[in-house]
Amino acid sequence: MVKRAIGQLYIQVLIGMAAGIAIGVLWPDIGASLKPLADAFVKLIKMLLAPVIFGTVVVGIARMGDLKEVGRLGFKSLVYFEILSTIALAIGLVVANLVRPGAGMNVDAAALDTSTIATYTATAHEGGIVPFLLSIIPDSFLGALTGGTMLQVIFIALLLGIALTMMGTKADPLIDLIDLATKAMFRVVAMVMRLAPVGAGAGIAFTIGKYGVGSLWSLGHLLVALYLTTFLFIAVVLGVVMRIAGLRLWPLLRYIKAEILVVLGTCSTEAVLPQIMRKLEDLGVARPVVGLVLPAGYTFNTDGGCIYLTMAALFIAQATNTPLSIWDQIVILLVLLLTSKGSAGVAGAGFVALAATLSAIPTLPVAGLVLLLGVDRFMNEARAVTNLIGNCVATLAVAHWDGALDLERARAVLRGDVIIDDPAVVA
Repeated sequence: MVKRAIGQLYIQVLIGMAAGIAIGVLWPDIGASLKPLADAFVKLIKMLLAPVIFGTVVVGIARMGDLKEVGRLGFKSLVYFEILSTIALAIGLVVANLVRPGAGMNVDAAALDTSTIATYTATAHEGGIVPFLLSIIPDSFLGALTGGTMLQVIFIALLLGIALTMMGTKADPLIDLIDLATKAMFRVVAMVMRLAPVGAGAGIAFTIGKYGVGSLWSLGHLLVALYLTTFLFIAVVLGVVMRIAGLRLWPLLRYIKAEILVVLGTCSTEAVLPQIMRKLEDLGVARPVVGLVLPAGYTFNTDGGCIYLTMAALFIAQATNTPLSIWDQIVILLVLLLTSKGSAGVAGAGFVALAATLSAIPTLPVAGLVLLLGVDRFMNEARAVTNLIGNCVATLAVAHWDGALDLERARAVLRGDVIIDDPAVVA
């Protein structure tokens, strides 16, 4: 019994995270030095993202057979993403007004040292909708696979998938070859996932060792408000969406518990993307839906990031005693609907989006970003986990809306009636 339990990936990740917490608290210098282990794990997964996404999207579209279905699926996905993003932004705005986490800090924005945020503000000024749209087009076809962003990979996969569909049966050998290569990549992912306990543990050790538990007290009000808000968003909003889709949220969370723990430890949703794609397919979601909706959601459906952005913007205004009218707050929400997408895929995307928003609204001091630097890693954990769960729910919801979800199989798998063989489990 004990051996079987330890063989479960989520148990191994829990053990790794417990060890990481202990190291970070007892030996902070050692904990801070473990960051390369966490980075190495995330890099190994990112190395596999492009071929996995490319193969899944190409094969899914090519075997869908109807290009109108592709367009319909893309439209439904974007509608869902915009609705949920708006709800998440609005909830963050309302909670920040009610809780007022920055009230009473009385910070003089002019006295803050902004040298530590220069990288983020410089990147924010380079951003915008037009550069973002142009960045979707890679410099070369192979360049998207070797060093492009997720959207570039989806873009070239869409083009090839459509081309293969138009070729008819003549394209079947190539489709089969890409399918076989994709399955091989998933086997490599399963091998890398065995390192998840090390990656998650090292990530937690680094966070605690580098920033210290004591740093949480300085902005504890904001942290508690953010964590509670994301929890309520998951339980209420995403719970309702799951009910509409004919499923329940809690069984889904149990089903992806190992991936949630890995994201909590590494602060990276990309670290579990291939594994989540496989699990959603096993759940009964059609491959084209998984291949299109889930990767696109990583850019366009960052629910946790949206909650953080509105709360952080209002926190800075409250901390620096910057008055904001209702109209000002509506403008912030509208700007964030754009900036939350335009910075996706950029290192420190949350900070970049927030910097872009503050830059677009003259009354808000960009220097206020300095106040958040010390605890951003802790807030990123809540953002990342919420983004992961939100995109799993989005994929199921769009699949149900499009009639591409085997509801009976999904219910059976979530109940545990159908046992899914997990190649990442150590026997």
